[in-house]
Amino acid sequence: MVKVQETIESVSGFRVAGVHAGLKKDNALDFALIRSRVDCVTAGVFTTNKVKAAPVLLNMSRIANNPEKIRAVAINTVSANACTGWQGMDNARKTSDMVAEHLDIDTEQVLVMSTGVIGTQLPMDKIAKGVELSTENLGRDWEATATAMMTTDTRPKYASVKVITAHGEYTIAGVVKGAGMIAPNMATMLSVVVTDAKLTLEQVQTALKTANAQSYNQIVVDGDTSTNDMVVLMANGMSTTSIDAGYDMQTFQNALNALTQYLAQAVVRDGEGVTKFVTLDIQGADSDESAEKIGHTIASSILTKSAFYGNDANWGRIVAAAGRAGVDFEPLKTSLWISPGEELFEDDKGLLIFKSGTPTDYQESDALAIMSEDSIYITLDCGIGDGQSTIWTCDISHDYISINADYRS
Repeated sequence: MVKVQETIESVSGFRVAGVHAGLKKDNALDFALIRSRVDCVTAGVFTTNKVKAAPVLLNMSRIANNPEKIRAVAINTVSANACTGWQGMDNARKTSDMVAEHLDIDTEQVLVMSTGVIGTQLPMDKIAKGVELSTENLGRDWEATATAMMTTDTRPKYASVKVITAHGEYTIAGVVKGAGMIAPNMATMLSVVVTDAKLTLEQVQTALKTANAQSYNQIVVDGDTSTNDMVVLMANGMSTTSIDAGYDMQTFQNALNALTQYLAQAVVRDGEGVTKFVTLDIQGADSDESAEKIGHTIASSILTKSAFYGNDANWGRIVAAAGRAGVDFEPLKTSLWISPGEELFEDDKGLLIFKSGTPTDYQESDALAIMSEDSIYITLDCGIGDGQSTIWTCDISHDYISINADYRS
């Protein structure tokens, strides 16, 4: 069992900062910097949206061309630097140039991330101030770093895992921002995960791809995929603990999976206007891919999410969403349970409300009591195979509309 800590004490060789550069009002932290003292082996996963922000395009190129030399990540809020043309690309490069100059490294070793309103150019005077202040204040304040990444987030999200092996110990730590525009492929958010373990490029690439598939790709808040999504994993090896193939690599993977799942779930819990955390356990599909499609369709359904908000065990909306997922689905073979909480105990799936194409003889008062909980566990057994997938989602409330109706203005 991997223990995820809700704090980050230190990760060898990494220093961080979160500062106020004037991008936000009221002295709110709005610019973050993560720096490694030595080169990092780095992998990244990026948004599948065809409209990609300038920092996404820049980082994709740098990780592809320079994956074993990355040293820093600079993150600004308020402006997404997306749909900003050649000037946006130039500003992304200028940001990395300034960071590189202050840290005395090469500009190709710097990644940049942006979050905020689409179509606005970076205010480069404030970006310059953020670079100056953050490089002057590098330390171990990961909370400030996570806070400086926030947009509509209500709280900073960060965590770590310490792993002790026969060869030594190492730490994996991560920060994430995200509350809206959260949908699979890749989920709309920015996340930086760092480790002082010593890994090869192939190990880092495989580990991130595997962890991402089980965490950030399995969350839904509102069904929208952003222009700026990216997750990077940086390994600087400064713990001197090597990760060998086999047991050591599996241990690292398990720890990374646990950390990214924790951070991904934190994004859902902090979703815009969210009042309920919902686990969708899809079982018995004809394949894992089909189970995932069914889960994502249910999780993105506005009707289903509205029912969650209204404490309504509206099984019809869940089954209907599953039926339009574009994969094999047989309602006469399907069963649906609801249960309070975030996990099942033993084999108790809770209250059976749908089976063999029709509702069961359940009591509405029992269903209401479960649906009124802050956390709900829903099991959908398709009854046609061994495919399985778990998706984490939420309800949609009046506050979601209020937050997004005037987001730009």
